[in-house]
Amino acid sequence: MTSAEIRLMGRVQQAASRVPAVPAAARAYSTWGEHAAGWLALGLAGAVVDRRRRTEWLGVTAAAFGAHAAAVVLKRVVRRPRPDDPGVQVLVRTPSDLSFPSAHAASTTAACVALGGIVGPVPAAALAGGMALSRVVVGVHYPSDVAAGAAIGAVAGALVRHRVRAAR
Repeated sequence: MTSAEIRLMGRVQQAASRVPAVPAAARAYSTWGEHAAGWLALGLAGAVVDRRRRTEWLGVTAAAFGAHAAAVVLKRVVRRPRPDDPGVQVLVRTPSDLSFPSAHAASTTAACVALGGIVGPVPAAALAGGMALSRVVVGVHYPSDVAAGAAIGAVAGALVRHRVRAAR
């Protein structure tokens, strides 16, 4: 919520706008992550299609759901308003006016930590990092919102992966 975060957001948006596909991709990825729906669907579909790794796929679903729920509860407690500055362009609609922590970053990071056991750490990290960056590109989160959401997601994802490994 500092002026430094607003300046950083403006720079990120300016850099992203140089390639028109970047803001468009950020908007699309935001839609995928809304209410963790894309991750929930992916985990459930994976559990149906890949029976050998059903537990791991259900872990993706559980991690995304748990992290999203935790972030939503924290938003209601912290009540930090979303960025509102003429230097930041908002590119998507949001279900609430609260920003801290980013539930998109939380659910995506959690899903990707769990997904890392299936697809490997590099693709999973790229997906998580892409969502984190997209929240700044679309102008709805301060970088600190995204960092906090990613931290929540990392913990949730690690807890789920640990439980999945222990169940094997």
